[in-house]
Amino acid sequence: MALDGITVACITRELNEKLKDARISRIAQPENDELLFTLKGRERGQLRLLMSASASLPLIYLTDKNLMSPVTAPNFCMLLRKYIGNGKIIRVYQPSLERIIRFEIEHYDEMGDLKHSTLILELMGKYSNIIFCSEDGTIIDSIKHIGANTSSVREVFPGRPYFIPDTQHKANPLTADSQSFIQQVFTKAMPLSKAIYSSYTGLSPVAAEELCFRASLESSQPASSVEPLAQVHLANLFLLMMEDVKEGKFTPNIVTDEKNEPVEFAALPLTMYSDMKCTAYPSISVVLQQYYDLRNKVNRIRQKSADLRHITSTALERTARKLQLQDKQLKDTRKRDKYRLYGELLHTYGFHVPEGASSVTVTNYYTNEDITIPLDPQKTAAENAQHFYDKYDKMKRTYEALTELTKETQAELEQLESIQTFLDMADGEEDLVQVKQELQDSGFIKAHYGSDKKGSGKAGRRENVKKQRIVSRPYHYRTPDGYDVYVGKNNYQNDELTFHFASGNDLWFHAKGCPGSHVILKYKGVPVPDSAYEDAARLAAYYSANRASGKVEVDYVRKKEVKKPSKARSGFVVYYTNYSMVIEPDIRRMELVE
Repeated sequence: MALDGITVACITRELNEKLKDARISRIAQPENDELLFTLKGRERGQLRLLMSASASLPLIYLTDKNLMSPVTAPNFCMLLRKYIGNGKIIRVYQPSLERIIRFEIEHYDEMGDLKHSTLILELMGKYSNIIFCSEDGTIIDSIKHIGANTSSVREVFPGRPYFIPDTQHKANPLTADSQSFIQQVFTKAMPLSKAIYSSYTGLSPVAAEELCFRASLESSQPASSVEPLAQVHLANLFLLMMEDVKEGKFTPNIVTDEKNEPVEFAALPLTMYSDMKCTAYPSISVVLQQYYDLRNKVNRIRQKSADLRHITSTALERTARKLQLQDKQLKDTRKRDKYRLYGELLHTYGFHVPEGASSVTVTNYYTNEDITIPLDPQKTAAENAQHFYDKYDKMKRTYEALTELTKETQAELEQLESIQTFLDMADGEEDLVQVKQELQDSGFIKAHYGSDKKGSGKAGRRENVKKQRIVSRPYHYRTPDGYDVYVGKNNYQNDELTFHFASGNDLWFHAKGCPGSHVILKYKGVPVPDSAYEDAARLAAYYSANRASGKVEVDYVRKKEVKKPSKARSGFVVYYTNYSMVIEPDIRRMELVE
């Protein structure tokens, strides 16, 4: 939901409960647009409050982490230390449902007189700021100075009066009633969800989409086309949502997708994401910290794997082109039997061929049909026959060589496709090590790529490979029936799971006809229930290149039936007797064992 007015209301309520009467013991400025406060409360001990006015990621939450700060504090940090160092937070509140949090701070000035100042955090995207004001609302300083050349609405400079610019003329949702909501929203000639969030301050597009979903209305339909009864229903749902905000009935949560990547966070339940995993937390600060940690982790993995993805995709394109060319050349060799036939027929009927003829029509004694053979007029019938035999022999040799090369290229293409699939599955830096090692071992990248000078030479490389191959472990899931299921994260782990970890009677699963993980369901010595088969198949479907499909066909067989051909690439196996099932790649009922 991003930091809209509803989420800010939840944060404000939490901060007011935990920080009221707390004293500021330390102020740091880790980044140019970021502040970290260390506070001491009588009952809660030491707390840390992080606030950021970053244009790309404005945020505020309580944290237990300390951050490195510059040796010399910036001017704004020094000013805050001078004014409110050891000050007491009297109140934390939010004006209307604006994305603004105000901290009223009681402190003593240089003369020992009691003063009240206000620290204001504006969480407004690229317009975010942290502003420090005196008791009468005059700006003392701010973390960002905004001049007239940047904003024609408001200047943010020391000595200027502070005010909240009303540029969009939106209404306060906390004071709305059913009639005013209907008047504000359904008279607009725009999509329904946009009409909602453009009418009221503090509402994000996600909140508007959620309201439409709860009302069973299409968010994209024109607001003016909604039926009167549906208008009243939506208005009542809106008022109920605002009532929850007023009464502080918040449910901080994070919504994650099938890859466990964060999709959204919110202070209220998001029922429109019913097909995804929603995890509730006791604190909005925990939600924000967890959400941004998850996002940072996902972004970091994507950045770390960017080079590997580029190498893999480049090799994939090159290999696909090579295979296409080989297939074309292989199709051309299908003409070889025609040239052999031409040679045979010319040897048989050569004495009938006139000198200097450019073609001859003879009877094909294999089919008893006439056939016309093109000839080189400069050559005799025997020379033309030899020419066709030579072409046949050349094409035959080409066919035999290309048949083997095409198999090798196809195997190479399948390996690259599997590497690409496993790069998408990687959820930790250690998972990338084995993928990179496979690319090195297969010759797609040089062995020294991304490594240091230590461990050079063959012995050193073997030692590095051995060390690197054990840093990442397969996924370990447990079914609701209590069965342990293991999932390989890459081709090396697939081989390890299937041929070193699994026992002969364990069950082996793999998505049919596409790259994916080997999945091992451990056998307990008793008949395995159908539900456990289905759960293991779901994992095989989910951890495959076809997981975006609604249904995936999965092969399964006893592990002892799975064989690895001699000199086969990592992860490649064969099996000749198996069962199959078609199943959805939904693993929400599965428990991931740490």
